[in-house]
Amino acid sequence: MPPPRTPGTALRQQLAELRGPDTAPKALDARALAALAANPGCDRRALLDGVGVDKAKLAGALGAPSAFGMSQFAFMRGNAFEARVKADGGAELLRLVHERLDPRAEPPGSGTAPDLSAIGPEGRTARTELALREATGAGVWTLLDHPMLALDVAGSPAFLEPDAVVVHPDGGWTVVEIKSFPMLDGSADPAKVGAAARQSAVYVLALEEVAARLDPAPEVHHRILLVCPKDFSNLPAASAVDVRKQRAVTRRQLARLTRVEDIAAALPEGICFSPDLPADELMTAVESVPATYAPECLSACELAFHCRARSRERGAVTSLGRSLRAELGSLTTVPDVLAAARGTAGDPADPAVAALRRAALLRTEALRGTPATAGAPDGREAGACR
Repeated sequence: MPPPRTPGTALRQQLAELRGPDTAPKALDARALAALAANPGCDRRALLDGVGVDKAKLAGALGAPSAFGMSQFAFMRGNAFEARVKADGGAELLRLVHERLDPRAEPPGSGTAPDLSAIGPEGRTARTELALREATGAGVWTLLDHPMLALDVAGSPAFLEPDAVVVHPDGGWTVVEIKSFPMLDGSADPAKVGAAARQSAVYVLALEEVAARLDPAPEVHHRILLVCPKDFSNLPAASAVDVRKQRAVTRRQLARLTRVEDIAAALPEGICFSPDLPADELMTAVESVPATYAPECLSACELAFHCRARSRERGAVTSLGRSLRAELGSLTTVPDVLAAARGTAGDPADPAVAALRRAALLRTEALRGTPATAGAPDGREAGACR
């Protein structure tokens, strides 16, 4: 498999103009990539992430800031815990990998930790690939601390930095994710574990692209090691998490993303997303790119409050949830739904329309305390049960 395609000069210039000529691009990390893959139909997020726009600053400039990200205290606590886990050359971390994922292998003892420093993300990516190649045939435990991986996303390379990658003595590769939320009595918050699994699945995909370029290709393990504080202490506890499902979903969703250049080509001339622009110009620019809002965006995207407000203004039923949108079929706006329920619009043969009208009749009966038979689909009283 070839390495991620680097955008050509013309495309890089176009992306810089969209971002703002004096605005540095914001790197697309694995957390943002997992959220992007969860909503592949949103051209707005795909373009802004591909261009490198800082969506938090953009949301603030639009007057819809979001309380997104980690507090300074949580950030410092997480860094302190990660440093403890990786102390002494990662001896404790290697022990946990051996204990939880590969107990039949030779005990780690003292593993190796190659230097991965290089200039720029491209240099670090090349240095990481070289270190992985050398460690795969060494036959010893090797810890890669904050390696740099690249993954092609909608035609643009995304540079990703997992907490660690461990190379086993047999040459297999394991992703290690270190989180600061606690593991109580051997288990952690399922929602947080799920988010960590989706993030780690992105790293697994990137590692698989590196492995495909080696001969023979090493095994990239689909069970990652999640390391968290044990109970309420600062001692590490670990659990193996199978990310095959998250990996498959992420790969499929990323394949559905429209290429950044295709979205950019459809924009009006002169569009720019620089947060320094006047609010009305910025609003016009953002609204020129279609968005697909759903309530799940509130926990994954900095622009969620802005998109929710616009979705509600249009009366889009997606603002009420994807599952409800799927059940309503051709009824895409709240006014359409209400009109169908009142019987003033919609095809009576449509199952969604029929269900809405019956629900409206049941509501009328409940409020008035009298049977509401008019318009009942089968001629019986709306409140009758079978």
